[in-house]
Amino acid sequence: MLSQTLKKCSVTIVMLLPLFSIITPFAILYFYQDTAYPPYPYYYKVYTNTFEATWKGRTFYLFFLWLFALEMILGWEALKTVKQKLKSIKTAMFVITLLLPTVYIIVANFYGFNRAIVDWTYERGMRPPERPPDWMPLSTEYLVLTVLFALTIIVGYGTTGLTNYSISIVFLGIIGLIYTIDNLYPKGQFTPFQILVPTTSMLAAYVLNLLGYRTAFLTPTEGMPHLEVSNSTRSWNAVIAWACSGIDSLIIYSVTILLFLKKSAIPTKQRIIYFIIGAAVTFFINILRIATIFIIGVNGGDWEAFHNFYGQLYSITWILLYPLIIIGTRALWRNIRSLKAPANNDVGFSHQTKLSN
Repeated sequence: MLSQTLKKCSVTIVMLLPLFSIITPFAILYFYQDTAYPPYPYYYKVYTNTFEATWKGRTFYLFFLWLFALEMILGWEALKTVKQKLKSIKTAMFVITLLLPTVYIIVANFYGFNRAIVDWTYERGMRPPERPPDWMPLSTEYLVLTVLFALTIIVGYGTTGLTNYSISIVFLGIIGLIYTIDNLYPKGQFTPFQILVPTTSMLAAYVLNLLGYRTAFLTPTEGMPHLEVSNSTRSWNAVIAWACSGIDSLIIYSVTILLFLKKSAIPTKQRIIYFIIGAAVTFFINILRIATIFIIGVNGGDWEAFHNFYGQLYSITWILLYPLIIIGTRALWRNIRSLKAPANNDVGFSHQTKLSN
């Protein structure tokens, strides 16, 4: 009896080890974020609040942790079937991969690796206009952690585990990729992502007009729309680049929802409908975010804080809640149908009895 209990406990502990391997480096970054980067002069306030920043910050680590934990709960039974031998090469490799994320975070942030990344970008002429490439270490951190977490799951659980954690791992990698593209092609230079900017700008202006603000498009800046908003006392203007157009939210949404729908048993036609509805809502939410930035700016508020820290919570909250909404509504519909089914059966039975008489 005791041996069986210990065996069950050991299996549970092994199942939770990947979660601990994620929490540990995130905890280090959270408690030491004030010193986890060299004191760069530009946007230093962002580096001292990295877990509050949604644009070029670490807030997405918390969403990744939530997704990872959710996938672990949903796939618990499937992962329990993967057997782990205590004394084996595979177990040793699993332990090493569990430690790698923490080792990387310590080396990168406290032993000069981030400084080396910045120096490397300078040497190869990757310096974005008007500011140093301070963000390159952060985007590299996202990508490296994505690879290390994926490696941990592959070594520990094989392809079964990788399939089970596909949404969270791909989510983290997409964030790192978007940050990297913006680092290498700042200020809207990555033209393929500019495709939605004109539409987003016009719709944001339309929303602002509905709210009573006056809008006007100024001369485009470096090919990007330049929107001016006015109220009764002052005007405020800003350039809208691809990072504000909603393309990043749509990419994150598309990857997340497609992986979710792929893992579900929802019929194909319904999957298409769910995807289109979710994409439309994601795009509209980003328009509201852009309108909010201009409202804050024209009224003299701290629009930069909203842009960097809180604005993207609009879209990300929706993206993470949408799969739960799908699951909840489908479960509710099944319950409604099950309640209706007995009544229909009773009516049919009575009708058949009457006919037989």
